[in-house]
Amino acid sequence: MEVSRTRALRGPNLWSRHMAIEALVDCAPAERAVGRMTGFEARLRALFPAIGALHPEGGDSDITLAHVLQAAALALQAQAGCPVSFARTTATTEAGRYQVVVEYSQEAVGRQAFADAQQLIEAAAGRGRFDAAEAVAALRELDAEERLGPSTGAIVEAALARGIPYRRLTRGSLVQFGWGARQRRIQAAEIDSTSAVAESIGQDKNLTKRLLHAAGVPVPLGQPVHSIGQAWDVALQVGLPVVLKPQDGNQGKGVTVNIGERAQLEDAYRNAARHGTVMVERFLPGHDFRLLVVGEQLVAAARRDPPQVLGDGVHSVRELVEQVNQDPRRGTGHATALTKIALDDIAVARLALQALTPDSVPAKGQRVILRNNANLSTGGSATDVTEDVHPEVAARAVAAARMVGLHICGVDMVAETVLRPLEEQGGGIVEVNAAPGLRMHLAPSYGKPRNVAQAIVERLYAHGDDGRIPVVAVTGTNGKTTTARLIAQLFTAQGLRVGMTNTDGVYVNGRQIDSGDCSGPKSARNVLLHPEVDAAVFETARGGILREGLGFDRCQVAVVTNIGTGDHLGLNYITTVQDLAVLKRVIVQNVAPGGYAVLNAADPIVAAMAPACPGKVIYFAGGRHHPVMVTHRAQGHRTVYVDGDCIVASEGSWRETIHLRDVPVTRNGTIAFQVDNVMAAVAAAWGVGLPWQTLRRGLSGFVNDSDNAPGRFNIMDYRGATLIADYGHNPDAMRALASAVEAIDAASGKRRSVVISAAGDRRDEDIRQQSAILGAAFDEVILYQDAAQRGRSDGEVMALLRQGLIGAARARHIEEIHGEFNAIDTALARLQPGDLCLVLVDQVQQALAHLTRRCAEAAATP
Repeated sequence: MEVSRTRALRGPNLWSRHMAIEALVDCAPAERAVGRMTGFEARLRALFPAIGALHPEGGDSDITLAHVLQAAALALQAQAGCPVSFARTTATTEAGRYQVVVEYSQEAVGRQAFADAQQLIEAAAGRGRFDAAEAVAALRELDAEERLGPSTGAIVEAALARGIPYRRLTRGSLVQFGWGARQRRIQAAEIDSTSAVAESIGQDKNLTKRLLHAAGVPVPLGQPVHSIGQAWDVALQVGLPVVLKPQDGNQGKGVTVNIGERAQLEDAYRNAARHGTVMVERFLPGHDFRLLVVGEQLVAAARRDPPQVLGDGVHSVRELVEQVNQDPRRGTGHATALTKIALDDIAVARLALQALTPDSVPAKGQRVILRNNANLSTGGSATDVTEDVHPEVAARAVAAARMVGLHICGVDMVAETVLRPLEEQGGGIVEVNAAPGLRMHLAPSYGKPRNVAQAIVERLYAHGDDGRIPVVAVTGTNGKTTTARLIAQLFTAQGLRVGMTNTDGVYVNGRQIDSGDCSGPKSARNVLLHPEVDAAVFETARGGILREGLGFDRCQVAVVTNIGTGDHLGLNYITTVQDLAVLKRVIVQNVAPGGYAVLNAADPIVAAMAPACPGKVIYFAGGRHHPVMVTHRAQGHRTVYVDGDCIVASEGSWRETIHLRDVPVTRNGTIAFQVDNVMAAVAAAWGVGLPWQTLRRGLSGFVNDSDNAPGRFNIMDYRGATLIADYGHNPDAMRALASAVEAIDAASGKRRSVVISAAGDRRDEDIRQQSAILGAAFDEVILYQDAAQRGRSDGEVMALLRQGLIGAARARHIEEIHGEFNAIDTALARLQPGDLCLVLVDQVQQALAHLTRRCAEAAATP
């Protein structure tokens, strides 16, 4: 077995909505039936008993090593605690080659699981070793490193529950919610509206204390110090016992409490000084409480207890700590609900104060404290007390957060109880935290969990707001780019700032920010990151879906223009039109439940996509009497069609019309494929909910020139001849172009010429068919070799084009010119007034610039 390619599908894809690793796997003949591999399955299950069924999706076909790889990669992740369930193995058109797809929750874990699964198979085949426990433990550790921490993860889950999309911006806890201009960002439990000034104040414990005191919030006396001697003087001044801690600290690092002796203070000072300037404060007796404030509201409170064990008269402190650490909720770092207790120097010192050592056996019932502070990050525990908080205590916590300027604030308070006001019991607020951990509230050691993440999401987005902008995805064989540009024009006419991706580049608010073929998921994600985008239109090409999936989780409208019979076939195992339709259908499958799929009713393959749409369907077609249109309209659904000289939108008994004479791109309705593009754009804008006056205004202002739609039937004048530039590159496009030329030039009787090449990555029959179609419609054919032969040898494409011209019904002159621009200049030199020339450009921007320059020169020359 050989894995020849793996790639990560990071969005909804051909196989599912899940993120997945897709691998191309080659199996030798002897590896295509595991049942005939003597002893293999027994050895496999002995090495990894949890592998489960080897053919999870069922079926009667033989189980191959590819199926084993699938099952093992999925089971390894599941055993490591990853929430994965989807996997599939599919045979390709090549014997012994399979596509294996396995869901992942963290890409690095999914890739490693694939590698481990291969090692398992090798070991089962007798070629190496495999330790399942070791592999699962490593995957679990990698997953803990890669996945979001509990606080950020909980906020993300709360956002997803409301349908708010998210994107992780770093491997850390920086996350974006929403899209474009509706985006918000968090870092752990800190939100983007919190200023850096407020965060800095929160980190400066001395400044915080002074501000809180000014706001009437009880705080302990104290000040920063710079030496042990000064620390002791301040301790005597505020009164023993005291607390020593870093002035700018977090997670309880360097904190020592209840210090009553000089020697103890010296040790505490050295411990705190490792983390920065040291603060000395009066020790407040009582319990350690954390109050969580979100906006103007106290949403949770917990009592924190220091890490401790309870003696049983039998086991040593060390053994008791080991027993406590066996709790599955305890782990390392912050990825688990609780943190393991460390028996380190600090713990040993705290034991000494209790006349104990790690090997002492405490009496039964004796409470042994292992830390002075009660932070969860040092092994402490938490008990929920939210419902016990006195209103005055809650008010003081909210006042503290407001004084510092924090929108999400963890207020640390020391008091005997939360049932009485602080002033009555001599309690106080000892510090505030700008990015508080949420573990103690989400999963307290004791008491009721609190959905504090939901409160944070509600702070980011009001009820009913999902942070999304309108997203329209456009796919098909022909017309994608023009349709996408038309839809973008309609959004712009509404006053929205539009982000658009297509095969020409990426555009934001009318400005091109990237060039080249940008119809893939990476460009789409970049647009959704842009803060100046109110609506997005994505041309969605086959290649990007295959390589990585979609760049968004769902769209409001999905447009499928058509599915051609001779384009994009034979690549990546897309060998039939049905295969291509299944791939293009991905955008339809990922329409939002309240959204629309805009489908070409005249294309039966496209029309058949309707059942896959989770939302509703708008059909469009030139003929209102098409059976699909008639049925859909009779059911009261939306349709868009041509009636006479108008485009009509219909729903039930309601009608809206747009005159074709007011849509310049259609040339009064004579260019059929442009009419189709306009109908698709109108349906998409209708699906988004744009006003009809906006649609009319936007369509009337869309001129099909080289600026608005480069390479899409751009018409120019050259010394009285009609010059048309287009980027058509498949047989269906050639038919549409030939039909359009006939519609605008039928009565001229003048000479027609065409300049053509072809891309090398098309099938032979497709290349021949392109030139055959054009040979029947043009008098003169000028051939040139495409700049990129895409795997073809020099002259191979030209030979195929010539073969297609054999017996051409109309072409009387065929010539081959070396170089695209030379071919263009040759055609221009022969044009007479009234002639028509179609130039099928390869290097779109350069060729259009060349044509524009030649036309300008001709206009300037008498």
